[in-house]
Amino acid sequence: MAENATVWLVIPTYNEAANVEAIVSAALERLPPARRVLVVDDASPDGTGRIADRLAQGRDDVAVLHRGAKRGLGPAYVAGFGEALAGGAELIVQMDADFSHDPADLPRLLEAAAEGDLVLGSRYAEGGGVTDWGPGRRAISRWGSAYARAALGIGIRDLTGGFKVFHRTVLEAIDLPSLVSLGYAFQVETTFRAIRAGFTVVEVPIIFRDRRVGRSKMTGPIVLEAAWRVPAMRLRGR
Repeated sequence: MAENATVWLVIPTYNEAANVEAIVSAALERLPPARRVLVVDDASPDGTGRIADRLAQGRDDVAVLHRGAKRGLGPAYVAGFGEALAGGAELIVQMDADFSHDPADLPRLLEAAAEGDLVLGSRYAEGGGVTDWGPGRRAISRWGSAYARAALGIGIRDLTGGFKVFHRTVLEAIDLPSLVSLGYAFQVETTFRAIRAGFTVVEVPIIFRDRRVGRSKMTGPIVLEAAWRVPAMRLRGR
């Protein structure tokens, strides 16, 4: 355990054997000295967890949380956030393992945490964007953010993005154990709860790139879950 690990980066993985070593190394190059990278692996059958264990061996700034089965993106983040809070993290970062989130953007997002309680790496803020996606995937993503904005009545431009920096006070306030979203609706739910609790949100433009190797985790059931969970969030918040 790194005694001064005030910045924790939580990376959930499932079948990311081709990416995990490279993403951990790239992140460590760009995080401040007081840091820890936590890989949360959902029993990946391709050996991702074993690779992560090897990376963590003999290091204070890399750790691995093994979960017994694939239970969804949201629960993986909740588990990782709980570990980070228990470990004394002051800033908790979340990002994908597949390089769709560029580790080079980490310093900018962490710097913006001086201005906001929650920092969002935003594809749709001025200066942001998406590369490598076809028209269908672009339409689904933009529709998802627009739908969530309208359903929840908030003005955040990129509600479905997953590159974020939380102050620990935000995660402590939003009742992590009660978060119910399994897929990408989790991103909407955490931001909505933060806003509802009175925290400030800052969007930092990023360029989102499609994964370098491996298969996308986006599926029809994930899209459908977001479609019905988003209005349910507002109903629960009344």
